[in-house]
Amino acid sequence: MDYDVIVIGSGFGGSITACRLAEANYRVLVLERGRRWDKTTYPREPTDRWWWDPDRPEQRNGWLDLRVFRHMAVAQGAAVGGGSLIYANISTLPHPEIFAHGWPPEITWEAMQPHYARVAEVMAVQRVPEGQWPPRMKLMQEAANLIGAGDRFSPLELAVSFDPQLDTSKQDAWTQADSRRFKNAQGVEQGYCVHLGNCDIGCDVDAKNTLDRNYLALAEKNGAEVRPLHLVKGIELIDGGGYIVHFDRLDTGERVPGTATASLVIVAGGSLNSTELLLRCRDVAKTLPYISQFLGRSWSSNGDFLTPALYPDRELKPWLGPTITSRIDFLDRSEAGQSFWIEDGGFPNLLRDALQAEDLAHPSLVGVLEAIRHLAGRLGPLDRVMPWFAQGVDAGDGTLRLRHEWWLFGEQILDLDWDITRSEPVIDTIVAMHKRLSQETGGKALVPPNWELFKYLITPHPLGGCNMGVTREEGVVDHRGAVFGYPGLYVIDGAIIPEALGVNPSRTIGALAERAAELIVDAGA
Repeated sequence: MDYDVIVIGSGFGGSITACRLAEANYRVLVLERGRRWDKTTYPREPTDRWWWDPDRPEQRNGWLDLRVFRHMAVAQGAAVGGGSLIYANISTLPHPEIFAHGWPPEITWEAMQPHYARVAEVMAVQRVPEGQWPPRMKLMQEAANLIGAGDRFSPLELAVSFDPQLDTSKQDAWTQADSRRFKNAQGVEQGYCVHLGNCDIGCDVDAKNTLDRNYLALAEKNGAEVRPLHLVKGIELIDGGGYIVHFDRLDTGERVPGTATASLVIVAGGSLNSTELLLRCRDVAKTLPYISQFLGRSWSSNGDFLTPALYPDRELKPWLGPTITSRIDFLDRSEAGQSFWIEDGGFPNLLRDALQAEDLAHPSLVGVLEAIRHLAGRLGPLDRVMPWFAQGVDAGDGTLRLRHEWWLFGEQILDLDWDITRSEPVIDTIVAMHKRLSQETGGKALVPPNWELFKYLITPHPLGGCNMGVTREEGVVDHRGAVFGYPGLYVIDGAIIPEALGVNPSRTIGALAERAAELIVDAGA
């Protein structure tokens, strides 16, 4: 075998398993479809590499992969470090009741705690220091108090490096020059946060503790090989054991086929990509024909929803500070029997220019962009906007499948069958809370037209598709992430989570990866 382990993807599942297996002296290859980004290459201008094009990735391999389905759009990162480069830094735990049902019996709240703690330590999570709270974080606390939910408000743990020595008297005028440099626990140079608000499009001062700066850096120090711009196309079982992984190199502007072999293969491309890869291996190439028929089922959007509100008499500057900072917790189902929480939201200052730049529009989202522009026109000055955000426990009853592009003809493409019926109550409860919080604090909530008119959702937190189960009849993988019927083949990412978490999922994905890697090493697989 060329390697002991091939890891497909470098997000929270892939980076963490690559790190722990490399530490245990496994020969590890990481194949990542996206680029290796840094502050010199982050997209900023309309002509920069914003979009990942699944049809032409050799030519358009940008920052964000936006999949647009009939009833749902899904945002994914394409990068060395996966979604950690585009997410809003949140590292949090779900409500304990999540593990009470729907999971294999080995996965319990108590059993997960040491793995949660390990992720928090490596990611160096911390809260926004009290003297550095941005205006919308203060608004969150005020809103919670006004509705009698002050005890439900708390700052969130963020994978961001904050500077306790930062001069808070300059809060509205911090610049990159105010960021002090330091070396993190993994020996990688970073800078401290100066609240520039570009978390989702690449931190200008390296304050965001992305996976390429910790877990993946450790993996590479221990001999793991990371290949950017390598798009995996298939997995093939070798007679006698092990797997051939087929990929296309994209770094020359053309697709150059290649292969590598390993005893273990860990699929960690994220909910959509991991599910699509296994669907193609099972149903198109037929190289893995015995994968469970459960594949693609029980997909969840994790109940993500955003409601902007206008504050005519209040300057909030939503681009100031980390993208998300705090929560108001209703995960106990005290509101209409639904489990959800409210977060503040922010957006880069660049958004003002992006709304006017035609070149930034994703080809499939021209209509949505027009709706956003219309909404922005109603909102008025963006410095007076509060983006109320939320996640909730939805029904998790979506199905991913392959279908022909033109009825019975054409290439088979990934499709999402999503019916809002059973998930609508949690979204309606979130919208009602957004309106209430806005009204109590002097704002006017403007529910996005994509929901009011079409019940259309956009999520950055896709979960499921390769769900955990006790048997292959009720899942694709077992509690370790091992694919039923295929020894040495694993899925370790958000695709294996069997239900909505109702909170940002990165720490749970990371903890499951820590646990799975430990079990692989202990078994000597």
